[in-house]
Amino acid sequence: MVHSPNKRQKNDAKKLLKMIPRLMGLLVNLLKDPRVSKADKIILGTIIAYVLNPVDLVPDWIPFFGMVDDAYLIALSILRLMLRTDPAVLTENWHGPEDVLKTVRKTAEIMVFFLPSKVRRALLGKVNFSNGGQVHECS
Repeated sequence: MVHSPNKRQKNDAKKLLKMIPRLMGLLVNLLKDPRVSKADKIILGTIIAYVLNPVDLVPDWIPFFGMVDDAYLIALSILRLMLRTDPAVLTENWHGPEDVLKTVRKTAEIMVFFLPSKVRRALLGKVNFSNGGQVHECS
């Protein structure tokens, strides 16, 4: 069950939204990495195009909320890649001081609170977080 975001989650979300440029850099680096499958590269490329397009699910000109769907989709694409490749592929392509795996998990966990309820219900059935912070693919 997903509850409404609290003040701490809103503050965390604002900090994470500022990381979108670095997360986009990770996606671009992953596109160039030969260890990433063609199918995953298609998904990553689609996410990059979606984020760069100002007209999307929640228009980017809407302050704060316009970036939430972008951050969530970036996180989901990276979480999917975490299930399909060695974590070293992600860490080697990340150019930030933070732990990329923890950052992506936290981004997905927080941004879900800000998604429209229909979108949230549709996406939560695809990705599941265990208590240990591990991501699992749902069947």
